[in-house]
Amino acid sequence: MINIYKSTENGIEEIENLVSNCWINVVDPTHEEISDLKIPHVPLDFLTYPLDLDERPRSEREDDGTLLIIIRVPIYEGEISDIPFSTIPLGIVVTDDQIITICRQECDILTMMARGKIRGLSTGKRFRFILRFLLGVATKYLNFLRMINKETEVLEDKLQTSVKNKEVIQLLKYQKSLVYFVTALRANELLLQRLQRLQLFKQFPEDEDLLEDVIIENEQAIEMTEISSNILSSTMDAFTSIISNNLNVIMKFLASITIVLSIPTIVTSFFGMNVALPFMDHPLAYIFIIAIFLGISFIVVYIFTKRDWF
Repeated sequence: MINIYKSTENGIEEIENLVSNCWINVVDPTHEEISDLKIPHVPLDFLTYPLDLDERPRSEREDDGTLLIIIRVPIYEGEISDIPFSTIPLGIVVTDDQIITICRQECDILTMMARGKIRGLSTGKRFRFILRFLLGVATKYLNFLRMINKETEVLEDKLQTSVKNKEVIQLLKYQKSLVYFVTALRANELLLQRLQRLQLFKQFPEDEDLLEDVIIENEQAIEMTEISSNILSSTMDAFTSIISNNLNVIMKFLASITIVLSIPTIVTSFFGMNVALPFMDHPLAYIFIIAIFLGISFIVVYIFTKRDWF
């Protein structure tokens, strides 16, 4: 899918044809769409590199000034997925008069930008457009991280009384997501440092400040992700022991109940044998038997309670 946008007096508007200072958003294109998207001075590799899901964040520049930036953006796969939160590469191609974004999936940040949700956005100011997008990516990581923290807190409350592995498996999924996040954020950090060294954003002071904000937000996302990952790892180890302990408590209780219930069986089995026993001819023998095993059971329960065996 290919959409073309351009800044007008009314904001960001979608147009039909390629013009100067436009933004071309390419989402999961087919081979035919890539072939039809013929833009001068843009190598075909620049349009295909971001479609590789394993592509690392990096930048590449042609002799004519055409720039390729690949960054990993966060995506939400859903609760039923093995990895609820993951990352995918997104490419930004900058030419003399156009900017192209290309990704295998629709990006929420680009969708907001296309809908005019970001104030003061202009497709003509290409480098500022990139900085606004990069800032949105770092903010998106932080938002997803807060969602992960909320979900893990709910699972932690359930784990306190759980004896099953369901909640631990859910925590493991979120731990995988944090591993993907911290790996992508560190790679993005190296990319931002490289862009800073290239001095692409020195033309306007506002762009320099915005780049600093992007770097700070990305560093904050890295620190928060590492903290959450370490806490979650320790929590999983602790709650694995708690689940095992909860199961031991249940088994201890069932064993105690089994011992208590075996007492009436032992007492009545004696009176069921074909031998002479006390009170066997007494009319109240049945009451005596019940009284005996109730008394023994009470004594056993008292001893188990005092020793905290229940």
